[in-house]
Amino acid sequence: MSHEQEAARRRTFAIISHPDAGKTTLTENLLLAGGAIRAAGEVAARGQARRTTSDWMKIERDRGISVSASVMTFEFDGLVFNLLDTPGHEDFSEDTYRTLTAADCAVMVLDAAKGIEPQTLKLFEVCRLRDIPIVTFINKMDREAQDPISLLDEIQDKLQLDTAPLYWPAASGQRFSGMMDLQKQEFCVFERKPGEAPRIGAAERIPGDEATLKAVLDESVFDELSEGAEMATTLLPEFDIESFRGGHMTPVVFGSALRHFGVLELLRTLHSYAPPPRDQKAEKKGEPVMIHAGDKPVSGFVFKIQANMDPNHRDRVAFLRLCSGEFKRGMRLKTTAGKQLNIHNPMMFLAQDREIAETAYAGDVIGVPNHGQLRVGDSLSESGDIQFGGIPNFAPELLRRARVKDPMKAKHLRKALESLAEEGVTQLFKPAIGSDMIVGAVGQLQFEVMTERVAAEYNLEVVFEPAPYNVARWMSCDDDKVLEAFLDRNKSAHGTDLDGAPVYLAKNAWDVGYAQEKNPDIRFTATKERLV
Repeated sequence: MSHEQEAARRRTFAIISHPDAGKTTLTENLLLAGGAIRAAGEVAARGQARRTTSDWMKIERDRGISVSASVMTFEFDGLVFNLLDTPGHEDFSEDTYRTLTAADCAVMVLDAAKGIEPQTLKLFEVCRLRDIPIVTFINKMDREAQDPISLLDEIQDKLQLDTAPLYWPAASGQRFSGMMDLQKQEFCVFERKPGEAPRIGAAERIPGDEATLKAVLDESVFDELSEGAEMATTLLPEFDIESFRGGHMTPVVFGSALRHFGVLELLRTLHSYAPPPRDQKAEKKGEPVMIHAGDKPVSGFVFKIQANMDPNHRDRVAFLRLCSGEFKRGMRLKTTAGKQLNIHNPMMFLAQDREIAETAYAGDVIGVPNHGQLRVGDSLSESGDIQFGGIPNFAPELLRRARVKDPMKAKHLRKALESLAEEGVTQLFKPAIGSDMIVGAVGQLQFEVMTERVAAEYNLEVVFEPAPYNVARWMSCDDDKVLEAFLDRNKSAHGTDLDGAPVYLAKNAWDVGYAQEKNPDIRFTATKERLV
């Protein structure tokens, strides 16, 4: 098969949801439906340490949340799926944002009882920025749920997305009986057998005609289904693949991930409609270009760095999303800064299991082991002259001063914090005066994760204390001398980030506004493009 045909077989998607909407369960069951794992919650650890396949960090297992985005690859019905698992916790929007830059499509999971929750909205806005097509999975239908029409109205009102249900549910909660395939006019039967493991694979399908359904459904459930299905087909627009791929319409599937109902239908929906690898905007020698998946030269960008995935080895793995060409093991790729990497052991992932990838194509995500040469936002190509659009850094919402309990280990702490900042977990600022290390994060949970990881991976006890600053803004100016003069006058209120870029450190937003007003030539920004 040519590299163009291989690329056309790829489907790279992410799952976005509010915490507790059932994303980890859905991820597991998609892998199960795709034949990638043998049992949900499969044990991949030694001894009795049960954990789900996609959550590998200790804090995730303890709390039942996903905090670091990982990637899983599986084949289903002739296509290769790359599932990017995004953190659902509200404190992890930055890592999630970066992961979404590598996806061509997203599955939005909604809890049928709660509808659209604040976090879903945040993540959805990220998809909107990039016109990522969205498939909606309304989960937990086997519990009491909102009226399906009002759920779809909410998606339309809050997200400005046309909804096109491909299936329609027959009641919810204890009365949930299955769903009607509106395209094939077949009914998928939901079997509720207490105490039995849910049946894996396709639900039993029966003809969707009135006589057959009346024979198997309660009268009230049948009435609800026929009324709802009629409203869905007459009032809502028909599914249009162009409108979906343009980011204007979302196909909707109902189900229960925990009971493995609707999961295979969701996978088939992705199989039929999810787009192959998209064209990517880039610059070549400073000129804007479009990189197509079928182009011959190999190129890609790093959207995530993960350190210490294997606690026995101090490893750092860069997650590289390939955008074009046929990558072969042992290839040499260059960054735009001219660094050359010989990639001898590229990895493919199934959650924390990994294997050496001999070849990979556009749309695939491979892990590149490296010792700090690669950073988030780096572009790699054969020529070294392709630069993909920047992956942004966001100004942290919380700043803390980091201190190690044993003062003799301050140097070790700096190394640990720098390593985590390079991963993109948090940001590290060094004030111009003094030896403080100021750590910035999007949310409180990140400090807890850092405390745990620094203890587990570096054997250091770190304490995060209130910092003398509460706001960080990047500074830039067209005239270097103006910026230098400002920095000289404000030594106690500025520092540098990990890249050495100047950062204004202020007590509050008013200070930033005042500095901006008094220095109109200097730009104070809350985001910084990660261009190398």
